[in-house]
Amino acid sequence: MENIIVLNVNYKFGDMEDTIHPVVLRDKNEMILVDCGYTGFMSIIEDAMRTENLDCNKLTKIVITHHDHDHMGALADFKHKYPDVKIVASEIEAPYISGEKKSLRLEQAESLQSTLNEEQKQFGRAFCDILKSVKTVEVDEFVHDGEVMNWCGGCEIVGTPGHTPGHISLYIKNKKTLITGDAAALENNQLVIANPQFTLDVESANKSISKILDYDADTYICYHGGVYKKHKHKADLC
Repeated sequence: MENIIVLNVNYKFGDMEDTIHPVVLRDKNEMILVDCGYTGFMSIIEDAMRTENLDCNKLTKIVITHHDHDHMGALADFKHKYPDVKIVASEIEAPYISGEKKSLRLEQAESLQSTLNEEQKQFGRAFCDILKSVKTVEVDEFVHDGEVMNWCGGCEIVGTPGHTPGHISLYIKNKKTLITGDAAALENNQLVIANPQFTLDVESANKSISKILDYDADTYICYHGGVYKKHKHKADLC
């Protein structure tokens, strides 16, 4: 049995409520978590998996689409609790996930400090501190654009740079499903650039959205926004 399970991870920061959507790929040999939330989110994701009758002890891999803190913040906790889990990422993102290189998001946040007013600078410093606190983890397996893994009956690694240089998405051909990470977000039933103010290369990000829309996919699973049904959108236009 091959399954794609979309998790609905609800959380609250101050007065803000939001949801992220990590994804689980499951077949007879593997149970793979794609992205794992903010620092401190391991127990929340474990609860979301239990709701779907999934046992975290059966996790074989965690795929990190890119090194932003909302996608890898809980990675060190998962690796500590489930040490046999293999960490998978693109070769470009791996040095940032492992801490070999400084987070590009942190570099961006620090460079913006000089452009902020005093009130904004206080928030900016707090954001930088959050990014600095993310624990790094060694990557066990590198994947590359166009590579087809045997996960879930065949999973193509799709290089989708822009949000970060080594961002990847995942295409499960036999399910006509594409997991976008932050290559796209779902807003008002449209796929758009995720957090354009944080996108490191907008031109590349636009090309990446065009790239994933060219795939033979009916379903796009966005980390921010949830599930987009392409055929429904086309029907709405008729």
